[in-house]
Amino acid sequence: MNIFYVKIHKGHMTSVSMKALLYVYNVTSSHCYYSPSYRMLSLLPPLALVSIVGCYRRSCPLHRMLELPQCAQEAARQRDFQLLGCQFGAAREQLRPPHTIRVGLVQNAVVLPTSAPIMDQIDALHRRIGDIVEVAAMCGVNIVCFQEAWTMPFAFCTREKVPWTEFAESAEEGHTTRFCQKLAEKYNMVVVSPILERDESHGATLWNTAVVVSNSGRVLGKSRKNHIPRVGDFNESTYYMEGDTGHRVFQTQFGRIAVNICYGRHHPLNWLMYSVNSAEIIFNPSATIGGLSEPMWPIEARNAAIANHCFTCAINRIGTEHFESEFTSGDGKKAHHDFGHFYGSSYVAAPDGSRSPGLSRTRDGLLVAELDLNLNRQISDKWGFKMTGRYDMYAKELAEAVNENFTPNIVKE
Repeated sequence: MNIFYVKIHKGHMTSVSMKALLYVYNVTSSHCYYSPSYRMLSLLPPLALVSIVGCYRRSCPLHRMLELPQCAQEAARQRDFQLLGCQFGAAREQLRPPHTIRVGLVQNAVVLPTSAPIMDQIDALHRRIGDIVEVAAMCGVNIVCFQEAWTMPFAFCTREKVPWTEFAESAEEGHTTRFCQKLAEKYNMVVVSPILERDESHGATLWNTAVVVSNSGRVLGKSRKNHIPRVGDFNESTYYMEGDTGHRVFQTQFGRIAVNICYGRHHPLNWLMYSVNSAEIIFNPSATIGGLSEPMWPIEARNAAIANHCFTCAINRIGTEHFESEFTSGDGKKAHHDFGHFYGSSYVAAPDGSRSPGLSRTRDGLLVAELDLNLNRQISDKWGFKMTGRYDMYAKELAEAVNENFTPNIVKE
């Protein structure tokens, strides 16, 4: 990866293009994600920009760009989606060979209007994702993960049950799982498919669920969303409740993976428990909008990777989805037809604090990341967060804190 140097001439940047500097700024700064980047840059004096780049060069571990096949790049252009590649290496060891795999993060907009027939919407998304996964296979991806509730509009803001609950499917035998099984078997690829689940065996209950399909084509298992938001228009508790699958980790041929769905990224203990259960990669398929979560987006998954000695993959959908019926937000403002803009910006973070560039805020995209999973243990040996974590102390204090007779440990004069 190139490091960009900036010269100051009469108070202006002269040796680097705004686009090039914006790339560095996007990779290094969390601020650029919640305000238009060019506007942010225009508000900063040149010396501040030099400081940003200089700080990055001195202190931030670097990923490397991954060269992807020309056929994949051409296919992405023809199919109109962004394709990025990056590498995260590890130090060579004497007793362990490199454990290098490739993951693919897919972000996309809905294909048809939200008023289109349900099966037409689902099938259109299947075709779109099928096109992107084919390119992922060209790039040698071993594990691919889609965004939260990828087969439908994120209609939980509307508080309407019909027709949105009709998008729910069986995790084991549904139309979408069958589709993912075919992809997995065809491309020898693990597929993580977050859907709205209908559990017919337990009262036809709805769940927000990620289905994990092995590269053999068999359903390896499922993981349900642990934390349900009650914030703004995220009216998800109207449809489903907190998951009951705990913090499952799936042993695949390529590595141990976990799925921390959307709102769970705001809960550090959620990340921790997947790590305690030995996850090497934690995917965070999401659907979140600008103005609410965007300031935190580039921080949370990256922090989780550092704190838990693992790779994290943050995935967000794109676009603005419009609904026929107006709905209000309970904030005194006028009723509206859309939830807001889903800002994409999917990225991968490593345990050493490095991260990939983010995908676009406005385009469908595939991010291919090559990971050497040996880095997890190397960073764990270096920093020892698990060794020094004092989990027994926290377990004791948390057990006391959830007791109805709990008294906060406050020392007073």
